[in-house]
Amino acid sequence: MTFSIATRRIATFLAPIAFAAALAACGTSQAEKDAATPVEKLYADAMDDVEGADYDRAIKSLDRIEGKAAGSILAQQAQLELAYLYWKTADKVQALATIDRFIKLHPSSPALDYALYLRGIINFNDDLGFLGTLSGQKLAERDQAAARESYQSFKQLTEQFPDSKYSADARLRMDFTVNMLAEYEVRVAAFYMRHSAYVAAANRAKESVLEFPQTASTAEALSIMAQAYDKLGLTQLRDDAQRVLDKNFPNSDFNEAAPQKHWWKFW
Repeated sequence: MTFSIATRRIATFLAPIAFAAALAACGTSQAEKDAATPVEKLYADAMDDVEGADYDRAIKSLDRIEGKAAGSILAQQAQLELAYLYWKTADKVQALATIDRFIKLHPSSPALDYALYLRGIINFNDDLGFLGTLSGQKLAERDQAAARESYQSFKQLTEQFPDSKYSADARLRMDFTVNMLAEYEVRVAAFYMRHSAYVAAANRAKESVLEFPQTASTAEALSIMAQAYDKLGLTQLRDDAQRVLDKNFPNSDFNEAAPQKHWWKFW
């Protein structure tokens, strides 16, 4: 009887240890299974998951590849796929961190042009989100840090890889971005004008003209400069801004000195 009780006590004491050992064995078994899986198989499985839109599972597989085959071509490919999938799943922070790490670690990679393009796309598509859409907020009315980052990535791509298959699209996006950035500066300058902050208005408009001289917003920027300088009593600067406006945009709606057409005339 005493032996039986002692045995039961020992069994009770050992049960948690045995359970923990079993769990450890299972964990080791899974780890060994992961270690034994070839990286090529992990990559193939990840691509299957992408096809099936199971992005979270694909991300886990690609992340394991990067750890198992660091420095290999396949690991580089996995890193690019990871950045794309993070962007696809709206995790911009991880997407940028991943693509920045790739660019830093592989500056001579044959896929560097794609990496720069993807970095530009991630920032280019930094959209307004649900609340921005509801409020009707325009792209040019937001803080433009992401747009500037996007432009710089596309600029590096087109300068470093002018013949890349991604460069043509990058140039189109650069043109769009430049016009958006210029409009943003003019919107800010106009805001300052409405609030009688004439020095700030003139400086912001001037910045737009100097940085983005060949955009659709240049005429308005010059007009704001002329108005702001006039309010400040800076007649020479006012006349200079007006002279540039007259020369380059003689018929602009923003040029108060432009000849006004009557509504019945079409020439």
